Amino acid sequence: MTKIRKFMSDFKGKLFVFSAPSGSGKTTIVRHLLKQEQFNLEFSISATSREARGFEKDGEDYYFISLRDFKDKIKADEFLEWEEVYRDNFYGTLKSEIERIWAQKKHVIFDIDVVGGLRIKKKYPERTLSVFVKPPSVDELKIRLKKRKTESEEKINMRIAKASVELATAPQFDKIIKNYDLDVALKEAEDLMSDFLGLSDEQKANS
Repeated sequence: MTKIRKFMSDFKGKLFVFSAPSGSGKTTIVRHLLKQEQFNLEFSISATSREARGFEKDGEDYYFISLRDFKDKIKADEFLEWEEVYRDNFYGTLKSEIERIWAQKKHVIFDIDVVGGLRIKKKYPERTLSVFVKPPSVDELKIRLKKRKTESEEKINMRIAKASVELATAPQFDKIIKNYDLDVALKEAEDLMSDFLGLSDEQKANS
């Protein structure tokens, strides 16, 4: 109990960035890591100017804000990072979201596009571990996206075209996980987290 109290009093929040092209498996990896209590993680909820889709909930899936409010927050420098993905379709990470999570004495984990991920790393170089999740191939990506059956052929082709550009940014990240085998990728992600947090073998064993 004393060790836990000491850890919390010495707490300095870290940022874990996971980026990849759509279909690479980064969301699966992030969800797995969130379940590992030893990492003390909280998911960073992004803000967006688009409308909610399907069963998406405000404050759970995204913070849904109007286009005008989003632009006002940009002018007020309230974002850690933001991007206009498509025309008038903005996504970003509010500084208040990071402060909210660190106030709970938890580390922040992101499931984010490569541009946003690299911006976060640039702003917090010492406190951020940036990880790029690499798929086996672009062809495999296309197969995975088609299996989802959530998007049109045109949208899938747009994502594939974007993936080629995104894959070229991989060397700019601290670490690259090759997601050819999910179990191996999950173990590799856990090891990267443990090393960055400086967890002892005893803490890993007790998790």
